[in-house]
Amino acid sequence: MADRSLTRPPTPGELQRLLRREGLRPRHGLSQNFLTDADALDTIVATAGLSAGDRVVEVGPGLGVLTRRLLEAGCEVIAIEIDPHLVGYLHRELDDTVGLTIIEGDALAVDPEGLFPGLPYKLVANIPYHITSPLLHLFLGSEHAPQRAVLLVQAEVAERVAARPGGTSYLSVFVQDLAEAEVVARVPAAAFEPEPDVDSAVLRLTLRPTPVVPIENRETFHRVAQAAFRQRRKQIHNSLVRELPVDRSLVDTVLAGCAVDPDRRPQTLTVREWACLTDALRPALDAHDG
Repeated sequence: MADRSLTRPPTPGELQRLLRREGLRPRHGLSQNFLTDADALDTIVATAGLSAGDRVVEVGPGLGVLTRRLLEAGCEVIAIEIDPHLVGYLHRELDDTVGLTIIEGDALAVDPEGLFPGLPYKLVANIPYHITSPLLHLFLGSEHAPQRAVLLVQAEVAERVAARPGGTSYLSVFVQDLAEAEVVARVPAAAFEPEPDVDSAVLRLTLRPTPVVPIENRETFHRVAQAAFRQRRKQIHNSLVRELPVDRSLVDTVLAGCAVDPDRRPQTLTVREWACLTDALRPALDAHDG
């Protein structure tokens, strides 16, 4: 019997029966935790701001509950699933659905340029925890980045991505250069089956019309920020001198020119301050690299 009516998450009991019937089981190695909370699903859909005709990439569709809601909204959906057993289930259930393309494979091996090439799209997904950071780097770092991303991820990671100066990390600086980040809602571990060890959160990323850091400085920006965050407990002056091939006097001059107190820690800087430091340090780094 097809489950085309499965547009709300199954209860834990319903999920167990469905998995047994289909010969499926959650795979811990793939971080498979199936959502069983209808309110959380509604929050994801509402946050995505869907309209008929929207193009959506979904990573890890699982049993296709969110997929069905995306299709109900009139979206054209590319669903990328790595588990061949779940891919088989999705084909059996949804192969005759207009607007859906199912890709079997690792989302981290997909080229975003080939998804809806040249057309705007959204990334909407309940993603496996362990691929959150590489997935953000892959999609946001692409020249064909999503206009909006709504992701159900580990709560700690969502809060780290959306952190404000004082609590930032390299990941938040990388993301916030390209997009505005907001934690929309927290989702308890009990909303999943099997229940993970930690809570989750709905993270919304809205692509900036123009990145804070100019594209020609992007590689140097990543290098400078990564260097500083390797010494995040040290003052910004010391972390840059220790980690980059630049003179102490130049670092003094650059920090003064960007109005950054040399005693500050890396996690206190704004993205615009990182952009200023990058622009000022790039000539010396380029000259060193020859």
